[in-house]
Amino acid sequence: MPAPTTSSSARAAARVETLGRHLNGPHGAASSSEEDAANAAEGSRLERASTAAGGPTDPYGKIRPEPGGGPGKLTILDHRTGKKYEVPVHEGGFIDGNAIKAIKAGGDGMGLKVYDPGYMNTAPCKSKISYIDGDAGILRYRGYPIEQLAEKSTYLETAFATIYGDLPDAAQLAEWEETVMRHSALPVSVVQAIEALPHDAHPMGVILAGLNALSTFHPEQNPALEGGAIYATHAVQDKQIVRIIGKMTTLAAHAYHRNTGRKPAHPNQKLGYAENFLYMLDAGLDPNHRPNPRLAKALDVMFLLHAEHEMNCSTAAARHLASSGVDVYSAVAGAVGALYGPLHGGANEAVLKMLARIGNKDAIPGFLEGVKNRKEKMFGFGHRVYKNFDPRANVIRGVAEEVFKLVGRDPLIDIAVALEAAARKDPYFVERKLYPNVDFYSGLVYRALGFPPEFFTVLFAIPRATGYLAHWRESLSDPDVKIMRPQQVYEGEWLRDYPSINVRQPAKSDSMWQVQPSNASRRRLAGGTTEVPGYHDYDTPGGDDHGGGSGGGAGPYTRIKEVDLPPAFSSGVSVGEHSGVDKLFTR
Repeated sequence: MPAPTTSSSARAAARVETLGRHLNGPHGAASSSEEDAANAAEGSRLERASTAAGGPTDPYGKIRPEPGGGPGKLTILDHRTGKKYEVPVHEGGFIDGNAIKAIKAGGDGMGLKVYDPGYMNTAPCKSKISYIDGDAGILRYRGYPIEQLAEKSTYLETAFATIYGDLPDAAQLAEWEETVMRHSALPVSVVQAIEALPHDAHPMGVILAGLNALSTFHPEQNPALEGGAIYATHAVQDKQIVRIIGKMTTLAAHAYHRNTGRKPAHPNQKLGYAENFLYMLDAGLDPNHRPNPRLAKALDVMFLLHAEHEMNCSTAAARHLASSGVDVYSAVAGAVGALYGPLHGGANEAVLKMLARIGNKDAIPGFLEGVKNRKEKMFGFGHRVYKNFDPRANVIRGVAEEVFKLVGRDPLIDIAVALEAAARKDPYFVERKLYPNVDFYSGLVYRALGFPPEFFTVLFAIPRATGYLAHWRESLSDPDVKIMRPQQVYEGEWLRDYPSINVRQPAKSDSMWQVQPSNASRRRLAGGTTEVPGYHDYDTPGGDDHGGGSGGGAGPYTRIKEVDLPPAFSSGVSVGEHSGVDKLFTR
């Protein structure tokens, strides 16, 4: 990267000074890990207060500035043709993509396209669900600051607001909570489908299987069977919403115990949402078991913080699928499938492995130098959207301390706090706006709660179902919604004739490499077969290699042809290799 300018260096130094005050508090530098945590928590409180409404990082307060500078028009001069185009800028700070398509300059007669890999600046919808200001470090659900919700609300109350638009009153909340919990049990055949999966199946694969199975158990809501208007009624929408939210924790409990060999306890509808989840994990055959309420509250806050996050990869997948009119279970399953990817839902596992590799606080300076020299990867810092603090990370830091008080302090937390403090004082990271994100502390919380790393993404998927459902429901009433069909920039061969196979050259661009047979295939191929009259594909003395009846001298047992196979285990897979996250550490 180019060296920072004088002005940028000054801004970085100012940020370092501010961050130092937040980290060190009013009494100077921290002298122990406990003081580090206390000062970090104090910084968290300062930042939470400032991002809620009108603080230093949110100068706008309750009056929203004009998005994108407000409505108006752009004048585009096409120097290829000399033509001018006036493009309206709409309220909301956007232009219509078709306005660009109208710009033409001969050639194939097609208009211009916007090349935007990763949809870095493409808005496929208008939404009222959540708001993010990445530069200011702001996240709001339906206008409610995430810090206030985490402090005062619950996951289910926040889910109601996220889906329906406003916080419920007492009667609405009681009805909502009772209805969600009443729909927490799974159909017996869905449980049987889950139990038919391998015992070592990845928990996210189990969740996906369960969601797709649920789709088949509720045919009355399937647009493919009942018509595209089936979701037009509020009642049908609501039924699927409470079913999915209610059953997500039950699916997760079955996914968890698919690996343990035990069965989860049946849902206890009298408990809270997170409390019932822990009950299903831990109660076993004891119906009187009750999870620790403070741990249940900590997990509930974690669910709330992950409930919604605007147009991320998996939510965009949910919208994309919903635009086709598919049933909501398939849309949510597709979104969960996107979340399954380690670049989306698996980053907190990578943070844990990074902290373990650092090992102790004395190794932090060398690790940071390695990051600067591109010899190390730093996980849990920086974000595609946030160019300031991730407000969720500040809250999770406090949750981590609460959990550690109850179950014991994870030694990695001291490394994490020290790493954060060092990075936030280093102009290299400040200038590049690399601050802790939600993944930096969440993995530590989940590990302290006893969850294995491969289960972390499930704990992400459970609450994010709320966001998927909110966007699904919003899309049903969107007058602008169309089936999503992005454009492409074609760069392939223009036109070729189809040659006969007898005159073709071997494919040059690419081809299939040798697909290694499994050891089971090797065993089968090394064996023989009982001849079936009228057909065989094997070497038979005096027989016809291409079938058509048994040949002279052929007995009931036919020897298979020798098969030229490479050595076993030559596919490059190492014994014990099971995590795609491990590959993220290699460049």
